[in-house]
Amino acid sequence: MRNNLVAIALCSVGFSAATCAQEQPKAPEHEYKASAELGFLFKTGNSKSGDIKTAFDFEHKYDKWTSLLKANLLYRKTEVDVVDDQGNPDEDFETSDQKLNINAQTNYAMEADGKNYMYGSVGYIDDRFSSFDYQATVSAGWGKKWYETEKSSLFADIGPGFKRDRLRVTDTQAAENEDAFIVQAQALYTRSINEHVEFKQILRASQAFGSDENNVYRAETSITTKLIETLAMKFSFIVDHNTEVDEGKDKTDTETAITLVYSF
Repeated sequence: MRNNLVAIALCSVGFSAATCAQEQPKAPEHEYKASAELGFLFKTGNSKSGDIKTAFDFEHKYDKWTSLLKANLLYRKTEVDVVDDQGNPDEDFETSDQKLNINAQTNYAMEADGKNYMYGSVGYIDDRFSSFDYQATVSAGWGKKWYETEKSSLFADIGPGFKRDRLRVTDTQAAENEDAFIVQAQALYTRSINEHVEFKQILRASQAFGSDENNVYRAETSITTKLIETLAMKFSFIVDHNTEVDEGKDKTDTETAITLVYSF
């Protein structure tokens, strides 16, 4: 009888401990994901040029927080005809394109499934051959996971913000800041075509309130093909559009690139 009581007591204690262990919520863990891109083209012959395209993506998740960082750099040198100190014709390389684009965003999930979230973001563009020394934006607002399946997902957010365009010095214009309040809207659509190929579409718009103020739009389309577990090849097409630029400057820039992507 005594042995039976002891056994029952031990079972009861063990059952209670197991129940407590099951009921205790699992502590959130830090999750990291990062990738780096690199593409290079060197042309020789009748003309010579060198292009470097590089990018970096970083994602950090913890509990209800998700932080994203994306940076892109394009750099090009082209051969040009020059005259040396003795007046003889010569050749040299000069920078013909240089553009840096950085975007950072932090999301806070308002629900357990993360369907609705609040966000804050900052953006910075330094394009050496544009009408601006730099362009910077800051925005905060609301976003939603419109749908998510095993193969595809769509996220979109919108919110008020502030934009500063630093005008470049020209013969007829002094350097000055053009500040404006904006509404920023952006969307991200991804789809896995198969286990090795992924399609991604990013759209972003910074809409100023004034009719004569510069609006900025960006669209990035990419297809990534996995080569091995950590290495992939990426084809991307980017369109950047500014509504107000200096005379003689194009409002729309496009960029087509093929790069290798290393994930770690």
